[in-house]
Amino acid sequence: MGVGKTAVGQKLAQQLSLTYLDTDDLIEKTEGSSIKEIFAKKGEPYFRELETEVLKTLADYDKFVISTGGGIVLREENVRILKGIGPLILLWAEPAVVYERVKAESHRPLLNVPDPREEINEILAVRKPLYQRAADFTVDTSSLKVEEAVKEIMQWLKSKSS
Repeated sequence: MGVGKTAVGQKLAQQLSLTYLDTDDLIEKTEGSSIKEIFAKKGEPYFRELETEVLKTLADYDKFVISTGGGIVLREENVRILKGIGPLILLWAEPAVVYERVKAESHRPLLNVPDPREEINEILAVRKPLYQRAADFTVDTSSLKVEEAVKEIMQWLKSKSS
């Protein structure tokens, strides 16, 4: 969260002339509820199951850029599905930067806690090794503009195809 997945994903898809998809958007459309409502009414395990189901539906398609929620790597099955779809690019930002970017947002269920800054630190401490293991390429967006992050990804993709 707060690393620029949506903005970078949309811009990257545009530059590659591909469709942009977001797993959270697909889940919200399928469920007819916001992510925040899904977490509140049915819990995180239910939401994680929805993430996996959405990925399974995408596995047979190509020609798209997909953004996922940060927790998608919590299931090894999801990482396998994603790797089958295409390269995994991790957008990373330092915890303090993430906090500054998301502190005013109320739609993030994992941050509806007394100390969101500490929660971000804890979440990233657990997930960072999972992200690093899953990622084919990492872009630290802590001090990058969207266009700069997209440029790094485009250069990496170009180097992979040559």
